[in-house]
Amino acid sequence: MATSPPTATSNPATMRAVSQDRYGNSEVLVFAHVARPSVADDDVLVQVHAAGLDRGTQHLMNGKPYAVRLALGLRRPRQPVPGRDVAGVVVAVGATVTQFAVGDEVYGVAPGSFAEFALTKADKLARKPANLSFTQAAVVPVSAATALRAVQDVGRLEAGQSVLVLGASGGVGSYAVQIAKALGGEVTGACSTAKTDFVSSLGADHVIDYTRQDFADGSRRYDLILDIAGNPSLSRLRRALTPRGAAVFVGGENAGSITGMGRQLRGVLVSPLLRQRLALLTPKEAATDYQRLATMIEAGQVTPKVDGTFPLERAAEAMRQLEMGQVQGKIAITI
Repeated sequence: MATSPPTATSNPATMRAVSQDRYGNSEVLVFAHVARPSVADDDVLVQVHAAGLDRGTQHLMNGKPYAVRLALGLRRPRQPVPGRDVAGVVVAVGATVTQFAVGDEVYGVAPGSFAEFALTKADKLARKPANLSFTQAAVVPVSAATALRAVQDVGRLEAGQSVLVLGASGGVGSYAVQIAKALGGEVTGACSTAKTDFVSSLGADHVIDYTRQDFADGSRRYDLILDIAGNPSLSRLRRALTPRGAAVFVGGENAGSITGMGRQLRGVLVSPLLRQRLALLTPKEAATDYQRLATMIEAGQVTPKVDGTFPLERAAEAMRQLEMGQVQGKIAITI
């Protein structure tokens, strides 16, 4: 695929970007010119063609749960440019980087990807899947790797087992449905009424409209539950599990403003006392996961679902759509 040259700016030492100088909702995002990153020995500089928008980026923008501010900055983010998912072309590498060269098409994670250029480490990048555009590739890394690890590494799904994906229409959920199907699972996706057709199109064998049916009503039990969205009680999760089933805590909206992890940690603490397994998925950003995903994508087992694209200047508008729960799959920011 042909690549375009770097976008010209009024000052070669600066670049166009989205920035925020305080925590808050989408209104804190502004279009700005910021300093272009400098490359250290172990860095890779990527000319960004597209960046993915996900719930994690929203939470970092909000600075919630508040505990994350201990690492991000107490009063304002130390990294003012948001974004993590990235797809683009390598334009510079540090002296110790051997995996990539200038001109390589890559995807992965780069903090501050809502900009013309983003700096990251080589172990957070992989070769872009050959059958994807930059826009499609940009919505894969964070969400799809989270789903892959939840289904396979932590969930330990085996072929023939039943899987319930809570939040099946979102970024992580849309990949979890596809990955679970690719691994031989019988998949049920839970979502709102307006998104049932979308979840069916992902390959789900069954779809639950959570506004009309309780997944824990006793009508069905699951070998694996991926708790991605909402905040169901531990008792409801356990009621929906088979006697030796597993629930993986992937996330949880409205799970508290301090740590956002109280329910999940309680589950992990009581798990050793149960026949059922309650497990917490910890964050990880690794090139090996993006390489595994590239293999599945190129084999046609997983397809990114891009709900819309927005230019860099309209990133705040894209974030508002995510805040309002209007997104099916993922949104991409194009540069």
